[in-house]
Amino acid sequence: MKHFATILLLLLGACQGPELSVRPGINDPFLGAEVDVDDFAMKWEGESREVYVNRAAIVDAMNLEPGSTVADVGAGTGAFLEELARAVGPSGRVLALDIAPEFVARLAERAEREDLPQVEARLCSERSLDLPRNSIDVAFACDVYHHFEYPRSSVGSIARALRPGGEFILVDFERIPGVSRPWILDHVRAGKEQVFGELESFGFTLVEEIELPGLVENWMARFRLEP
Repeated sequence: MKHFATILLLLLGACQGPELSVRPGINDPFLGAEVDVDDFAMKWEGESREVYVNRAAIVDAMNLEPGSTVADVGAGTGAFLEELARAVGPSGRVLALDIAPEFVARLAERAEREDLPQVEARLCSERSLDLPRNSIDVAFACDVYHHFEYPRSSVGSIARALRPGGEFILVDFERIPGVSRPWILDHVRAGKEQVFGELESFGFTLVEEIELPGLVENWMARFRLEP
């Protein structure tokens, strides 16, 4: 019943009218016709990016069940594909989702090149995962939540796609005025406490904040939709 109530709450929110962007233009660099996917791959899959260096530890901490279906929301150039595929095993599924057609093409090519048959690359929209209801066990978003222009709509689509008891696992930047780097303060719209509050208002329950020694500028947390 709680899962149904959560969906009803999100639908009622949607009836309030079209949601306005909370950060207009933040995704424009990914959507141009001349987007340089190789350049983004160098930025996102380098040793200077702590989430990439710690990707195996992040996926291990997710505690994915073999055979489960996980949505990699905002999969980008595919930094987590191999680790997620390993975790769900040959009977599981990894839905690699992104709003940028060029990234989706790269994800599909990478899955084929790395022989990851359980990975399926899909185009989604800025407001929705565009997945069927009750179709995934886990949604995972790493350094992506701050790119949700329409968080109520996007999280609502995640809630609809999750099966009862499903989890939403987030990794995102610590945004602490006076502590975080200027780039983070300018780029990331909300600190951890605000993100937690938004997700709880959208019907998710915070299960735990996951402490990983390798994460300094990022936090990791597990949220759940109760059945």
